[in-house]
Amino acid sequence: MSADGKIADSQASPARFGSAVDKAHLEKQIALVDGVLFGAGTLRTYGTTLMVTDPELLKQRELQGKRSQPIHIVCSGSGKIDPQLRFFKQQVPRWLFTTIKGSQSWQQKIEFHKVFAIEMVEGGINWVAAGEKLTEMGLQKVAVLGGGQLVASLLAADLVDEFWLTVCPLILGGENAPTPVAGTGFLANLAPKLQLLAVERVEQEVFLHYRLQR
Repeated sequence: MSADGKIADSQASPARFGSAVDKAHLEKQIALVDGVLFGAGTLRTYGTTLMVTDPELLKQRELQGKRSQPIHIVCSGSGKIDPQLRFFKQQVPRWLFTTIKGSQSWQQKIEFHKVFAIEMVEGGINWVAAGEKLTEMGLQKVAVLGGGQLVASLLAADLVDEFWLTVCPLILGGENAPTPVAGTGFLANLAPKLQLLAVERVEQEVFLHYRLQR
């Protein structure tokens, strides 16, 4: 994020202001997990997902008995995703978490290897049930890559354990510029509290690692 807490500019352009060190840091985190979650908005913005390409990280996953790539899970209540996106040509396992209505357009199609309709009674994705489904499917450690709406939903369901934030040396501003956590927000007395685990500075960027306090 920028120094003023924005993950993109006011036009929601792809956030490419992180350094090569930041990208390597993200790839390292992805290499440690069984799956990654990201919203359809994030997918539409970038068109692709970040794969593990570093030979040492690939070897590390192989030695741990893991597949070369974690499972990449798109989260979309509507299920409206362009099947022509480059993402669908990347060599990664692809799942979709959606609603019953959102799943209908993906029936009998091969773009997603698995489609899960996990819906609350009043509509929308049931994130607690989604978390249980991940565990049931053998995914023990999952990373969330954004965007802010998905992170907010998972925080509200108490499904986030840790936060990794990279603070980059620029100011974006803008009332409509997205932030790491969107949604309706939390009142100060009810806001999730964090415990700072580590701080690292690399040139002009600061890498922060937090744990959720419970």
